[in-house]
Amino acid sequence: MTTTRGLVLGAGGVLGAAWTIGALAALREHLDWEPQTADVLIGTSAGSVLAAALACGLTVDDLLDTQQGKPGARIDFDAEQAGGALPPLPRIGIGSPRGLIGAALHPWRVTPLGALSAALPEGRGDIAPIGRLVDAMLPDGGWAPPRHPGSRTWIVAMDYDSGRRVPFGQVGQPFADLRDAVMASCAIPGWYQPVRIGKRRYVDGGVCSPTSVDLVTRLRLDEVYVLSPMTSITFDSPTEVAARIERRFRRIMTRRVLNEVKKVAATGTKVTFLGPTAADLEVIGANMMDPRRRAQVLQTALATSASALAA
Repeated sequence: MTTTRGLVLGAGGVLGAAWTIGALAALREHLDWEPQTADVLIGTSAGSVLAAALACGLTVDDLLDTQQGKPGARIDFDAEQAGGALPPLPRIGIGSPRGLIGAALHPWRVTPLGALSAALPEGRGDIAPIGRLVDAMLPDGGWAPPRHPGSRTWIVAMDYDSGRRVPFGQVGQPFADLRDAVMASCAIPGWYQPVRIGKRRYVDGGVCSPTSVDLVTRLRLDEVYVLSPMTSITFDSPTEVAARIERRFRRIMTRRVLNEVKKVAATGTKVTFLGPTAADLEVIGANMMDPRRRAQVLQTALATSASALAA
């Protein structure tokens, strides 16, 4: 009997993407399995870019080549093109008055981070380089073709004015081209402009959940692998104030993801969860958007993820 597998790639910015690629390489070696063949791919924010790449037929080796800037890589992407380590000054005013009012009237419908995102001003960052990257992977546009019969690719964003989580690509959800869905999923509130799809505006899906692994609950898969660069089980002890604040936020995100993992595991699905270890966090530092640390984060993740899977 064939084992059905889901692969969930979480939010985490530029360094989260670097860590995830290292973890994917370790996972491939551990299982002797090519991640792009997963029955279900779910990507959020930085993870949406990688999920889209796998859905479009790129391999882990292709992702490694791109991340390492090797000549002849199938896609060429420089993280600096999508902005540096700090955002440009945002616009003046509340980003989503409707979202803020909705969060006040119906607080149980919106995550605390979703409510905060609605209050933030619109960012001025340009998310278009992410769209061009997806165009390079899927030149004819549309959605990624099925990898095999029954395969699914879901890209998670948040409706900016309702606070609703939207897994693009799922039956019953709004239609979007893959490029637009990925841009929306990566549009960090206050950093990038919201992405308009149809008549709605969308922002980073990580505002709703770092992984949205609970979306697979009804699928009854045999196995699900969750690579979540925004969550950790072991922590370092940074002295920098910004890093200490980031670790507190990371603990909150970890609790949320572990609750989602429990829901999936309760259905009988075997869930394997990986996040950065204390050693990874020491290399990552305080700013997940700092592109200068990508190479070191990648190399560390290759080793730590292999050790975690072996254990």
